[in-house]
Amino acid sequence: MDWKNQVVLVTGGTGSFGKKFIEIMLKDFQPKKIIVFSRDELKQHEMQTMGFNHPSLRYFIGDVRDRERLLRAMHGVDIVVHAAALKQVPACEYNPMEAVKTNIMGTSNVVEAALDAGVKKVMALSTDKAVNPVNLYGATKLAAEKLTVQSNAYAAGTATRYSCVRYGNVVGSRGSVVPVFLKQRENGSVTITDDRMTRFWLSLEQGVRFVIACIERMHGGEVFVPKIPSMKVIDLAKAIAPKAKVNIIGIRPGEKLHEVLISEDEARNTVELDDMFIVKPPETLWERNLQYEGRSLPDGFRYSSDNNAEWLDIEGIKKFIAPFENLYAVGKLEG
Repeated sequence: MDWKNQVVLVTGGTGSFGKKFIEIMLKDFQPKKIIVFSRDELKQHEMQTMGFNHPSLRYFIGDVRDRERLLRAMHGVDIVVHAAALKQVPACEYNPMEAVKTNIMGTSNVVEAALDAGVKKVMALSTDKAVNPVNLYGATKLAAEKLTVQSNAYAAGTATRYSCVRYGNVVGSRGSVVPVFLKQRENGSVTITDDRMTRFWLSLEQGVRFVIACIERMHGGEVFVPKIPSMKVIDLAKAIAPKAKVNIIGIRPGEKLHEVLISEDEARNTVELDDMFIVKPPETLWERNLQYEGRSLPDGFRYSSDNNAEWLDIEGIKKFIAPFENLYAVGKLEG
């Protein structure tokens, strides 16, 4: 795929993912134009003062809740990366309709505007919390996944195709527990909700490069899931604050002990590659006889953070979080 001829729009372009995506795009792929679409003028201004002022960059103020503004922004766009979302679990629980408006209705606006504007590819970002969801955030992301995948059916006669990437917690991203533990370390004690808890983890760069690779590979309708390591949350606390006291405060509403990236039911329709899984669309009405390379999964397969084949121990976690230790030390790590 020749990125140099592509115009790329990123919703939520001022977030942790958006900034890293744009940084890697400018450095390694040099697309013709990148449009940062977000609703916060201050964050856009801060991005520009941080050095995100390349001649190919454009800044668009807009909200994914505003379909007309999206349509205007997507004029002449080839690829959309849909990263905008409300993702703080407690905030979504307390403001449920706001989560629905942004994560579900916003995604609907993105897929419809992309179809009307003639965008070629739309890649939406999802989360392990969308699998068997127990909180509103996960439920809205599950709905957003379904909207994205099934939108291929009514885009069938056009060139527009939609897919999703689904992955776990991003180390050090906005809202991550890493800045919380670093701050708590100063007081000599850290809080975790349950000492049995496990999570999938990947770095921001891994997530971005996986998304780019999946955009190049997608046919439309797939949910791409990377093979990533698990770690115990208590090991993360020990890696960050080995001398601190650990306080167990009890699992919070809407929180799981272990996260799932592929459920048993999805596994029947999933193929495995060396570095990823591809959940195939249940029906491909938009393209008959679509074939996917890869191995079928065994009956009863479930990809969850507690039955993972790959684990990070405390030493492995320390390597993962070293860059964030440095950022925190100079006051540049986002909480």
